[in-house]
Amino acid sequence: MSAPEFLTFGCRLNAFESEVMRAHAAAAGLDDLVVVHTCAVTREAERQARQAIRRARRERPDAHIVVTGCSAQIDPQRYAAMAEVDRVVGNAEKLRQETWRALFGEAAPPVQVGNIMAVRETAEHLVDGFDGRSRAFVQVQQGCDHRCTFCVIPYGRGASRSVALGAIVAQVRKLIEAGYLEVVLTGVDLTSYGKDLPGRPSLGSMIERLLRLVPEVERLRLSSIDPAEVDPTLERLIATEARLMPHVHLSVQAGSDLILKRMRRRHARNDVIRLTERLRARRPELAFGADLIAGFPTETEQHFEDTLRLVEEAGLSFLHVFPYSPRPETPAARMPQLPKAAIKERAARLRAAGDAALAQLCGRLIGQEHDVLLERGGRGHTPHFAPIVLAGDGAAGAIVRVHATRHEGGVLHGRIAA
Repeated sequence: MSAPEFLTFGCRLNAFESEVMRAHAAAAGLDDLVVVHTCAVTREAERQARQAIRRARRERPDAHIVVTGCSAQIDPQRYAAMAEVDRVVGNAEKLRQETWRALFGEAAPPVQVGNIMAVRETAEHLVDGFDGRSRAFVQVQQGCDHRCTFCVIPYGRGASRSVALGAIVAQVRKLIEAGYLEVVLTGVDLTSYGKDLPGRPSLGSMIERLLRLVPEVERLRLSSIDPAEVDPTLERLIATEARLMPHVHLSVQAGSDLILKRMRRRHARNDVIRLTERLRARRPELAFGADLIAGFPTETEQHFEDTLRLVEEAGLSFLHVFPYSPRPETPAARMPQLPKAAIKERAARLRAAGDAALAQLCGRLIGQEHDVLLERGGRGHTPHFAPIVLAGDGAAGAIVRVHATRHEGGVLHGRIAA
């Protein structure tokens, strides 16, 4: 007998949902179980999930293997056809306790994947904690109503739907009572929060009320936000609220207006620059990150150079670089594709620009003291989310004042301040 094992790929929302499933599996008395929680953002993410499934079967030949997540929702039969897989569970079904109670019953089909587009509400869940993590994730939004030409995630997550403030407050309080000092609010399209709720509260107004209702929150972070939907209250909070950490990650994707239009994004490159300038003018210590795609169909060298220049012009220090990966049934997959070698080469250049930008940020942080949330192995992150390694011991989950002494390879090194 062994406790269920969860192999989680992809976003912070998946991390939250894995803890929901862990609780459901425990309540159902399931053991000898491996749950592979997939992501569908790129082909590479799907390849890694399939590799993990095969490895799990080799290492635990007697375990039941369950596959769920976005990739399983979008293409359940592909996973059902794998000899290693016992059950495939959809994104709505995975969060229902009754699914886990009857998962291996005589009447349970091997594939339990419903129509995610028909789901109109987000179930409320309370999790006690996050296995091996120092910071906690709280789902506040689910699904997406936009149709970027490169993305399949709406077909894995369904329509945008929001969690009511009361449930968010209850979850945050529970995690703080469990000892968590930092909370990350997460969703698929975070800035669309509230459009389906009575009164249509904005993300900013929800956060403002959350911080007022739960004053014990010491540190709050946001997952990726859309630069086209930063409401005035959210902008003010980012600029002035000390409990909101000085790190903003933007869903940018490209720095060329033409490519952004072909992606069907709702912002222009100057929107990103103006937003970072406004926020930085009011809170100079802010650090910015961005998701960027290299090698989108029809991208010329000039288009790519526009993206490279945006890194410097917008002051982006943390880059999540995705080599473009055609997703079946998306409009971008039918556009003229770039050679794989060109995509790989541009992704490498973009990552190099990101490494240089992160090194510049780390250089500015040397000699300063930072309140660091410690993680396992004497590592942690500054409030700006710069990674830092500590000389000396510290308890994971604690916040300690650290003096940054040097940096190497985009990682700060420091010692506990006297």
